[in-house]
Amino acid sequence: MARLLEKYKTEIVPKLAEQFGYRNRMAVPKLVKIVVNMGVGRATEEAKRLEDACSAIAQITGQQPLVTKAKQSVSGFKLRKGARIGCKVTLRGRRMYEFLDRLISVAMPRIRDFRGLPVEAFDGSGNYSLGIAEQLVFPEVDPDKYEYAGGLQVTLVVDAKSSEESQALLSQLGMPFKV
Repeated sequence: MARLLEKYKTEIVPKLAEQFGYRNRMAVPKLVKIVVNMGVGRATEEAKRLEDACSAIAQITGQQPLVTKAKQSVSGFKLRKGARIGCKVTLRGRRMYEFLDRLISVAMPRIRDFRGLPVEAFDGSGNYSLGIAEQLVFPEVDPDKYEYAGGLQVTLVVDAKSSEESQALLSQLGMPFKV
């Protein structure tokens, strides 16, 4: 069992139930899924960039990505509807907790000038989004293999009633928020 999942079940659920007054363990907020997304701006001009992004995201998450396509045409960006412009992966269950563990304990300490995550990035429903400027902070990614270092967006979807409950859960899991 993933280390964070075990910690959630044994330590975090009782703490959050007591803190927010839940009587039922099933009502305690939990992490539903993690969506890792890479937008590739020049994918329409250079197909190699999209291939590199897909292989990097597959290495980072351990799952094959879904290629995303443009929903509408934008002439200013020379973008046509249906053009392949990025890739994403939705993680659930054991893989989700393993990815979160690696993100918190391995990748974030490798970010240069990292001083914690902003608390303002909650969306009001309890979901949290963060951006990582370079995929190279993950040790699985070989910097010599990729021509272009791209960033990625990570969205943590939590089934909490408020941002406060979600922040409490993510803090207990080890997310380094700014104080």
